[in-house]
Amino acid sequence: MLSDIQIAQAAQLRPIQEIADKLGFSSEDIEPYGRAKAKIPLESVAARPDANGKLVLVTGINPTPAGEGKSTVAVGLADALALRGRRAVLCLRQPSLGPVFGMKGGATGGGYAQVVPMEDINLHFTGDFHAVSSAHALLSELAVDVRRITWKRAVDMNDRALRNIVIGIGGTANGVPRQDGFLITAASEVMAIFALAADRQDLERRLASIIIGYSRKSEPVRAGDLKAAGAMTLLLKDAIEPNLVQTLGGTPAFVHAGPFGNIAHGCNSIIATRSALRLGEVVVTEAGFGADLGAEKFFDIKCRAGNLRPEVAVVVATVRALKMHGGVAQADLGREDLRAVRDGFSNLARHVENVRRFGVPPVVAINRFASDTDAEVATLLDLCDDMGVSVAMADMHPKGGQGALELADLVMQTLQEGAADFQPLYPLELPISDKIERIAREIYRADGVDWVGSAARDIVRLEAIGLRDVPVCMAKTQYSFSDNPALRGAPTGFRIIVREVTPSAGAGFVVAHTGEIMTMPGLPKRPAAEAMKISEEGVITGLF
Repeated sequence: MLSDIQIAQAAQLRPIQEIADKLGFSSEDIEPYGRAKAKIPLESVAARPDANGKLVLVTGINPTPAGEGKSTVAVGLADALALRGRRAVLCLRQPSLGPVFGMKGGATGGGYAQVVPMEDINLHFTGDFHAVSSAHALLSELAVDVRRITWKRAVDMNDRALRNIVIGIGGTANGVPRQDGFLITAASEVMAIFALAADRQDLERRLASIIIGYSRKSEPVRAGDLKAAGAMTLLLKDAIEPNLVQTLGGTPAFVHAGPFGNIAHGCNSIIATRSALRLGEVVVTEAGFGADLGAEKFFDIKCRAGNLRPEVAVVVATVRALKMHGGVAQADLGREDLRAVRDGFSNLARHVENVRRFGVPPVVAINRFASDTDAEVATLLDLCDDMGVSVAMADMHPKGGQGALELADLVMQTLQEGAADFQPLYPLELPISDKIERIAREIYRADGVDWVGSAARDIVRLEAIGLRDVPVCMAKTQYSFSDNPALRGAPTGFRIIVREVTPSAGAGFVVAHTGEIMTMPGLPKRPAAEAMKISEEGVITGLF
């Protein structure tokens, strides 16, 4: 069986101009990065008519080590829609190098449902992450009262040793000694801004609004006060243009921006999504991790900022993952266990219910694995039928778009029914604490919120400086509805612990830090990097 990287490297990629032709772009409308990648200038998109495409979100259950394949389903669905004669465009986030070399892997799909060139996308791509890291670093270097700095540094790699550091030692020429720390680039507010900006002017405005610390009078100090926004925008001048690549099926794909889904809002850029809606009939996009994080943030943060109206949400699940949510150990997943499927279904059911709360019709996609038995699949289909949710089998990994035709037909049927009536979960006018409580109770099904550490004081300060009427971005483990990653399924009888609430004033939201979530991941005991290498002939192995 070929690995993902072997499939990708064996593929005959179409010239990027051929992909651009499908979107109506001439050679003068694009900026090629080699043979198979291109940047699309904002002016090229602005010259097209207003958006009229239909927006489809791909989300999923809480992830497990068993695998769910959310990106694979998104890619396969886009290819299947194209096979059905629809003008489909795919929108995905850019992968972060930390998870690529750590445990999670890349984010380009799998098998014959991949975005390519996968090795470029999963590594340095067009340099966007370097630009974001550089803009973040520039702001980190500017002088301000060292006692009140809240702005950390950023690097695009997992490194637990950088969570808490001391800088400025070695004499007066090397700065003032103080405690500092790093977060991963995907968790940087610059990345969140990059993903939410509408254009270059909006990008500069948002960058200027970043709060990097507080004055001696406890007033916020912003990047604009330090005259940093112009230079930061300059560093991002090329990165802000969306990246055009292709699926193995030849479907146009925008892969642009990469905020983390469990720390930031976990969606590709608004610029890419809006561009796709101008250019395509159906736009398939994805939000990070399970629907409790990805879909909620997509609906409450990205859709507000981008004035987007999602019309279908595909909720991805696998028999294997549901069995883990039902209590089966990873080593025993190969054994048929109908009871575990029924018990684990509670996780899928809660996500489906949550999607419906936003007025978006859900469609369940069962991503089939070879180890799934017919009885397990039949049990899961019956459970979906009893719940009254539309469901389709999908088998994209070995078949590409051909394995998602049933799902594509179901999505198109749902779009044609036009039942969507999208509404965010909460009004922005609610106090910050009430918005957090609503998410905790209505999406996570918590009994309430416990405010510990600086959280209560943080909220008072944020509301006093004008950050009350903004969305809330929950920083929470992706593995559970709760803030405890060990609680799988659909737990009840728990409370959400909020430790601190921090500003992302440029991004336009505040971040509630729950449980033990960290903004700088560490490498696992056996990182994926150990298996990676490149031959003298340039053949890559171990990348996934």
